[in-house]
Amino acid sequence: MLLNKRGFLEVAVLATASLFSCTRKEVQQLPNIIFIMADDLGYNDLGCYGSTIIKTPNIDQLASEGVIFTNHYAGSSVCAPSRSVLMTGLHTGNTPIRGNLQVEPSGQMPLPKGTTTVATKLKQAGYTTALIGKWGLGIEGSEGEPSNHGFDYYFGYLDQVLAHNHYPEFLIRNGERVYLDNDVQYLDTSHWSNGLGSYPLRMGEYSQDHFTREALNFIDNNRKDPFFLYLPVIIPHDNGEALLGKRYSEVPSFGIYADSLWTEEEKGYAAMISHLDNEVGILLKKLDELGLRDNTLIIFTSDNGGDSPGMFYELSNYPFRGVKRDLYEGGLRVPFVVRWPEKIKPGSISNHVSAFWDILPTFCDVAGVALCEPTDGISFLPELLGNEQQKHEFLYWEFHEGSKAQAILLDHWKGVRVNIRQNPDAPLELYNIKTDPSESLDLSANYPDIVERIHTLMRTARSWDPVWPLFD
Repeated sequence: MLLNKRGFLEVAVLATASLFSCTRKEVQQLPNIIFIMADDLGYNDLGCYGSTIIKTPNIDQLASEGVIFTNHYAGSSVCAPSRSVLMTGLHTGNTPIRGNLQVEPSGQMPLPKGTTTVATKLKQAGYTTALIGKWGLGIEGSEGEPSNHGFDYYFGYLDQVLAHNHYPEFLIRNGERVYLDNDVQYLDTSHWSNGLGSYPLRMGEYSQDHFTREALNFIDNNRKDPFFLYLPVIIPHDNGEALLGKRYSEVPSFGIYADSLWTEEEKGYAAMISHLDNEVGILLKKLDELGLRDNTLIIFTSDNGGDSPGMFYELSNYPFRGVKRDLYEGGLRVPFVVRWPEKIKPGSISNHVSAFWDILPTFCDVAGVALCEPTDGISFLPELLGNEQQKHEFLYWEFHEGSKAQAILLDHWKGVRVNIRQNPDAPLELYNIKTDPSESLDLSANYPDIVERIHTLMRTARSWDPVWPLFD
């Protein structure tokens, strides 16, 4: 039995780690890497994934020039654990942050110092690294601060509760507060956010516009050397602390949706996504102007499934069941678009099953840096390049809010257990997502052998952590 310094059982992940050589590979030229991640954007919210209502021409063009993944999964169905999975290459049964656990004095439970992350590995390969947007894995001064995890530069929100407000009092640049021209109302300490939640009274400076300016400056300043830009924006996350009817209204204008007959929140939701699409277009134009287009790998995705207002509640994750916080497909399957000119065939569609824990090994593969640390991921670089691709035996998730849940994807079989906090023997729901992507027909009674195999995987796929017990 092998235990790491947090007491995690590492048997499940060591096998995958052995796939990667500890000798650095030679690469002729390191590509720039830009990873753009929306917040609570549904699978069906982009034109390239089927939306006919929300207009996203720039992201659609990005997809037409690269590849669309149809079976890509987020690390979790809520913010912090999904980001922890993304950074560490470990699924929610092994990653240090497995849920949205708030700690004092403020902010999300911090990512432990010394944790291997995407940024630390890319720095080893010679990249300049930046985080611009929402971190959610530790505030300034904590061990989870981005500067402790491989980022040379960061700007944005560290506390994910503060990030609910798109017009905040301040953002943070490398540990220092940058105050914005907004008037903000904080909720009192009787609210669950403990006085951190807020909403704008006067909307002067939009956080997304700051993110784009910072990103353009970072690209411009580092155009001569390889860079990694992690851009986790907060669009189209709602502000749950705002007044009813205003929780999706924090956007400079409703734009092309202003004259529609929709509710204000529906207009705001669509307008936020189209605003982000425009910002993506600005970044793409900058790469063209600097001659960086061909040597830049760009990924666009979302941190989890949508949790959208009004009519979009049913549309955002179509045709899947569930929303944010669910371990059904609607909470986990997300858009995933990749462009890498001269490497990826334009207009490609990939059905390869991949997940956020694959990002770390993939980026190490792209950068030619050795990955000797444990990972649950598999590099999908061969898939991008049109080569033979290794496949996952299974994907695993666990959810630590409310009544808690577990899920396994085993080939085309999806097993889900809900309400397990007080019932460790909760029954398994079994779905054939190939023939039933909406997970409407429970087949557990018909396939007891598959049920037993998934039960076994649910017991063995995870490592024990006293902070994250699954059962009471």
